[in-house]
Amino acid sequence: MVEERLEVMLSAEEIGKRVREMASKISADYKGRKPLLIGVLKGAVIFLSDLIRSLDIPVEIDFMAVSSYGADTASSGVVRIQKDLDRSIKDKDVLIIEDIVDTGLTLSYLKENLSSRQPKTLKVATLLDKPERREVVFDPDYCGFTIPDRFVIGYGLDYNEDYRQLADLCILKA
Repeated sequence: MVEERLEVMLSAEEIGKRVREMASKISADYKGRKPLLIGVLKGAVIFLSDLIRSLDIPVEIDFMAVSSYGADTASSGVVRIQKDLDRSIKDKDVLIIEDIVDTGLTLSYLKENLSSRQPKTLKVATLLDKPERREVVFDPDYCGFTIPDRFVIGYGLDYNEDYRQLADLCILKA
């Protein structure tokens, strides 16, 4: 049940169907390989979990924590790595798993940072894309949904650490 202050943008069923479609495409693209999926903490954890359970290929996982938001609803533009990888990505097929791309600043920084570590390939999968907010040119390789410029919560995304547990993707109404 969704509380009165929330408006459902994407239902759990819609999200699940699209994640399975993305997993099918990723499985086909990486057939015969074992990619390293890097989950960007904390928002991408639920997406990553659902995605890997739907893949038909073996994968490794690792995590990074990066931030450009703090406790705000808009990006500060300053990206900080709060937790780095536990292993080398040199000569590996790497797929960054992100919850949302808006300004593109965080993922541009992250992709540049990881490229310098000499992976064999480096791609990005995001559940959500907000191209209206883009401040740099950035196009994810795999995208679940393109959404309008609204602040969304649920399915791992939060507002000040609240609402991550919601199964639906919602807009918080004032």
